[in-house]
Amino acid sequence: MRPFACDAVILSKNRIILVRRGNPPFKGSWALPGGKIENNESAEQCLIREAKEETGLSIIPLKLIGVYSNPKRDPRRTITCSFLAKISSGKLKSGSDADEAKWFPVSKLPKLAFDHNIIIRDALNIVKEL
Repeated sequence: MRPFACDAVILSKNRIILVRRGNPPFKGSWALPGGKIENNESAEQCLIREAKEETGLSIIPLKLIGVYSNPKRDPRRTITCSFLAKISSGKLKSGSDADEAKWFPVSKLPKLAFDHNIIIRDALNIVKEL
């Protein structure tokens, strides 16, 4: 069975939160906050936990962006589901396996790990439709 993860797309005022990965694969690269689902949690619970661990923020999942399963997206062959989310509380700070967490303008994104550029593109298209 392939591993399953969740990623959070947290947008505000044409900015997005990204984390600098502290672990392989893509160590040192920027990515969406997220991680592997544990056996006892739902996708939404995973999303909330991982966002808190990596950014210090409490979030509320708003909408499923999509499920990303291309076997080449991650060398571990991980499948991810990504959600739009909003901040409910907290102050942005890195933690867990993230070396840094910060806001980026969506118009000036760094090179991203995995297929996170595709996920962000899809999220921005959904936001345009709302």
